[in-house]
Amino acid sequence: MTQYYAPPGGLPPQTALMTQRAVFTNAYAFIPRGCFSDIVTSFLPGWTHTRLWLIARPMSGFSETFSQYVMEVQPGGGSDAPDAEDGAEHWLFFTDGLATLTIDGTGYELDAGGYAYIPAGSRWTLLAEGKTPARFHWLRKLYEPAPGTPRPEPIVTNERDVPIRFMPDTQDRWGTTRFVEPDDLRHDAHVNIVTFQPGGVIPFEETHVMEHGLYVLEGKAVYKLNQDWVEVEAGDFMWLRAYCPQACYAAGPGRFRYLLYKDVNRHATLRGPGAYRPAR
Repeated sequence: MTQYYAPPGGLPPQTALMTQRAVFTNAYAFIPRGCFSDIVTSFLPGWTHTRLWLIARPMSGFSETFSQYVMEVQPGGGSDAPDAEDGAEHWLFFTDGLATLTIDGTGYELDAGGYAYIPAGSRWTLLAEGKTPARFHWLRKLYEPAPGTPRPEPIVTNERDVPIRFMPDTQDRWGTTRFVEPDDLRHDAHVNIVTFQPGGVIPFEETHVMEHGLYVLEGKAVYKLNQDWVEVEAGDFMWLRAYCPQACYAAGPGRFRYLLYKDVNRHATLRGPGAYRPAR
């Protein structure tokens, strides 16, 4: 049975110790689940009976390409106008509750494990219709069109209907639930689920151009972030800037799983201060 962690909110008692795990560096940020209290929630215009934890946003020295929210929508709440930003594409991943998502006039029911990709320019709405709050991750990015490449279409599925693809020569200990094929160049980012069985490892320091957002859905592990080994557990969030070295060891006792964002399939843009400009 798959279980997904969702922050319960509330406040720690006055007798509690600090988490002592939160870290913000030039290469990565680590937000442990103990930081997800009521006093750091946010609210959005156009959303009713809704609060969220905003855990990543584009800013200098932090996330460059995406924002990520952990949403909590009470029964009967939702939005007919979720996002006013032109050009934004969206990914939703549900961890609890029930909601109706409508994309360009077509309705879909999503519950725990539900996944939706909403292309830029789509008209969409969301209504929480269960007896308990609808809880989901909402990731946003400005879509980067590519010459001669069509725009992607909506995707609505559930992870239980998508097989885990295990890495070769790992004895099925490390795999990815991919909702989009890696060579589908219509997509400029992927939101996947990575699964490690006990004993699974990333056996080298991954160092690459993609930036990452990782929210731990289940289990615990030790994760290498730049030069630091950090203990992580369900409910923790990690942001890794481009080229930040990473590795993982999942010791168990259960499996370790996280929701993973990465930007893909586009040129590195050559603009900004100091960018080369050819003579005319």
